[in-house]
Amino acid sequence: MSCHSTPADPSTPTALTPFSLPTEAEIATVTSVLREAGHFPTEARLSYVGLLDPVRGHARTVAEADRRFRALVIDKSAGTSRDIIVSATHARIDSVAEVDSTAEGEFPVMEEEFEIVENVLAADPKWQQILARRGLPIEQVRVAPLSAGVFEYPEESGRRILRGLAFLQPHETDSAWAHPIDGLVAYVDVTNRTVDQILDLEDVPVPAEHGNYTDPELTGPVRTTQKPIEITQPEGPSFTLSEGNHIEWEKWSFDVGFDMREGLILHNIAFKDGEASRTILDRAAIAEMVVPYGDPSPVRSWQNYFDTGEYLVGQWANSLELGCDCLGDITYLSPWVANNLGEPRQIKNGICMHEEDASILAKHSDLWSGVDYTRRNRRFVVSFFTTVGNYDYGFYWYLYLDGTIEFEAKATGVVFTSALPNGSSDFASEIAPGLGAPFHQHLFGARLDFALDGGRCRVEEEDVVRLPVSESNPRGNAFSRKRTVLGTELAAKRDADQSKARTWVVTNPDSANRLGEPVGYKLHPTGLPTLLAAEDSSIHKRATFASKALWVSQYHEDERYPTGDFPNQHPGHAGLPAWTAADRSVDGEDIVVWHSFGLTHFPRVEDWPIMPVDTVGFKLRPEGFFDRSPVLDVPAPEPGRHCGGSDGGCCES
Repeated sequence: MSCHSTPADPSTPTALTPFSLPTEAEIATVTSVLREAGHFPTEARLSYVGLLDPVRGHARTVAEADRRFRALVIDKSAGTSRDIIVSATHARIDSVAEVDSTAEGEFPVMEEEFEIVENVLAADPKWQQILARRGLPIEQVRVAPLSAGVFEYPEESGRRILRGLAFLQPHETDSAWAHPIDGLVAYVDVTNRTVDQILDLEDVPVPAEHGNYTDPELTGPVRTTQKPIEITQPEGPSFTLSEGNHIEWEKWSFDVGFDMREGLILHNIAFKDGEASRTILDRAAIAEMVVPYGDPSPVRSWQNYFDTGEYLVGQWANSLELGCDCLGDITYLSPWVANNLGEPRQIKNGICMHEEDASILAKHSDLWSGVDYTRRNRRFVVSFFTTVGNYDYGFYWYLYLDGTIEFEAKATGVVFTSALPNGSSDFASEIAPGLGAPFHQHLFGARLDFALDGGRCRVEEEDVVRLPVSESNPRGNAFSRKRTVLGTELAAKRDADQSKARTWVVTNPDSANRLGEPVGYKLHPTGLPTLLAAEDSSIHKRATFASKALWVSQYHEDERYPTGDFPNQHPGHAGLPAWTAADRSVDGEDIVVWHSFGLTHFPRVEDWPIMPVDTVGFKLRPEGFFDRSPVLDVPAPEPGRHCGGSDGGCCES
């Protein structure tokens, strides 16, 4: 395999900017400051530590950098939850806020709490009796630690609860997901290490067939038909990495950020147009992700997981391997996060960056002029992969030569399973004999801080308009478009509509192109279903952001996540529904565009025992942002480079 990788963190900044990646030393400083101030005793735990964004519009200068971190500290012995801001630059505490978890939600699920669920249940007499009755050896039973949501259990309010669904693992390398122990669920208080209740509803046969996807019994003979695909850049990549995380590629520039909650963050995305570096987005990230399940069975009707807000997808980022996860001339970054003890932990090669061919950029064979024109496209890719329980997700940002920005989520891993002794139901697919997978969704919430040409923006909804036969349209062939300004936050709560080719155009009314039109970028949604749960359901109240494809809010520094700060066991209506209830103006303001999108998954037989990647995403394309095509200066493919055809010929300019 002709691949190359640049060692992780090839350049370490001598001075930190407001947008540099968090460092090992900074995380250690945060922990030390908390301890010295008495906010982090030995028995306390850090649920989250993350670098705060500078105030929007902050200059990218070292001199003004005050690197402030947010730390969420749980002291179980004192019964407190504190939201603390620490300046790592000045080694001081800037603020401390007590959080009422009953009203505001619990802090994110911690890694050490995963094992508590299984261990507490293993020691519980009732759990032992149930497993013995079912003939299941307790040492072979694994329990998935699952976020509790909020339901008709007032006694759970203000307590850290996880729910447990059990699976049989006959040997340590067996895929336990193949053997769900159905009709059984437990509710565990992970602070007091007690079992609140166990629902033992029905003895369902445990599916027996294994799902070990590397076992020769399932794989059969491994294919020998694949010839090598070699991706080489003999002169190295076309981008530069400076100050540790600042990228310059073609006409693009941006800063790569990383957070243990959100994962990848792109800051200061700009495109060079002539001599000017023109800002498009101050910030782009996937700020939330939720997986709601659609099976109403009492065993799993509560299943819905906020993988970002409850489990912190960034902290579970994989260490990527050349030739497996990333192919080509790869540059890696290795971000630092913190564990629950406040110790810095590096995710080696957690962020993958490279450029790749992206097929045809522009092509025309002109019969009148005789000009044959072909240009090839490229894109810059920055990505990470994370594992949250049974599912694995890839988060991929693409930047193209023509100014297009694209996001793609890749969903793979192992589907969450149930037992289906009677075959497929109205709410689950049978994927193997007696083995089911409940219907569910994977819903993502993008946060896009627009700042076209550095200014304030507005959003217009664009629909195609079909026109009837009329005096002005006698042959009925005409169609047009309609744009509607979404002037306030409530007006900007919108659904996608493929039948109307609906898109949303973000413009800066104070910056015009050469035709006198405001410069803009257009959001192209995929238009797939958003949240399907009933409006009065618990999950709808907690994941309201996912019920609409578009939200637009005024920018405010403390409005960070579409579900609010603490979705874990929050009763609902936090985040976007709470902020936008004020119906503030978003016409010519500093705005944030929130786009919700995702997959509705009716699992297939082909998704078992490991699911091939499924994808979903969106595009942002320039809409009058430039005065003409921004790729006229892209050179023709080099003579001698193979462009197709058996003779190895190449394209002429």
